Amino acid sequence: MIEQLHPRIIENKDWATLLFVLAFAVVAITKSAYENRFSEFTKLIFSDKYVKIYRDVSHLKSSFTVGLFFVQIISYAFFIQLTMHIFKFPESGYATKSDWMLFTQIATLLTYFILAKYLIEKIIGTAFNIDEFVDLFNLQKATYRTYIGLLILPVNAILFYHNNVPKSIPLAIIGVSACISMFSYFISIKTYQNTIINKLFYFILYLCALEIAPYYFLYYWITKEVA
Repeated sequence: MIEQLHPRIIENKDWATLLFVLAFAVVAITKSAYENRFSEFTKLIFSDKYVKIYRDVSHLKSSFTVGLFFVQIISYAFFIQLTMHIFKFPESGYATKSDWMLFTQIATLLTYFILAKYLIEKIIGTAFNIDEFVDLFNLQKATYRTYIGLLILPVNAILFYHNNVPKSIPLAIIGVSACISMFSYFISIKTYQNTIINKLFYFILYLCALEIAPYYFLYYWITKEVA
């Protein structure tokens, strides 16, 4: 009896391994170069000491922030691609976790999205005469966004090399990330409550235009265009 043969598909994961090693190397170099700052940064979820110490907007362009920005792009891009793979999205030829072209597209989109949003916020802040608040708000958001990216980086590495990952895992990560993000907004509002009260109308307009609408359009693009 002749057994039916099936072609064996071997996925190339070398590119992902290289990126994971590079991302962890950047984290290690940053930790070595900014030992005290990195130590306070890792305690961000338990203490707001880091936010109080490094609240000057000049820190937004420091090598510490830029280096970890690179890491967070890799981390978020991997997580999005892994989530699409786990949920078999899109249904017509769903994304594979080893597709480096898809990863490049996601990483590029994330980079342009974050930078474009930052520039638009700067313009709106100047137009509404709340540029100082917007700069500080941006710094705090970037800090917590980077923190989330570092938290899920090792999780991405584990999930990437495992098959049949339960859907509950990415959902749990999304839930925890959303809670941390909401916590960061709460801290920001509490810190700058006097500025917000004085310019409440502009703040509400700012939230609707730049904190809700962009994510809605990004979700729409992923669910409609990619599918």
